Amino acid sequence: MANKGPSYGLSRQVQDKIDSKYDPELEQILVEWISRQCSSGVGKPEPGKQGFQAWLKDGCVLSELINSLFAGEKPVKKIQSSPMAFKQMEQISQFLNAAEKYGVTKTDMFQTVDLWEGKDLAAVQRTLSALGSLAVTKDEGTYKGDPNWFFKKAQENKRDFSDEQMKAGKNVIGLQMGSNKGASQEGMSYGRPRQIL
Repeated sequence: MANKGPSYGLSRQVQDKIDSKYDPELEQILVEWISRQCSSGVGKPEPGKQGFQAWLKDGCVLSELINSLFAGEKPVKKIQSSPMAFKQMEQISQFLNAAEKYGVTKTDMFQTVDLWEGKDLAAVQRTLSALGSLAVTKDEGTYKGDPNWFFKKAQENKRDFSDEQMKAGKNVIGLQMGSNKGASQEGMSYGRPRQIL
């Protein structure tokens, strides 16, 4: 992590809340998927948040992952490990740009500092899960892993109705609007009638 002292008070509570969202089971699934997707060259991290962060921190594993999902031209041209902080952060941002090109939405993306400084590793997990879901959904043959690890995103299912079908639909009363079939007030009583003296 960065050279940052311990936090206290509200800052500590906020950081604890962020840390509680990290899922160790999801970490195992993501590590297994990344290892299969990128072949054995990327290795595996030590179990736990710090091991997961250290494994992904330089951005090389992430770049290998996103390149493996593209069938044709690879989006990250140069992947090289560097001890310099700005080079590692640049590698992470190249991954994020490539993931956005692949189709991951901006709201599913983590910030570079979330990974590099270890501020929000749950956001990193969400981004990688969204990437896995997209890879399963696209089904281009580049995904190497168990399809049950990630949710398949919904696909558009557009329907075309003829004018006759549209007119017939206007005469149907939907059940959400209620129905009064067989309804009457016969036999309804609400106790004794009001006594006016």
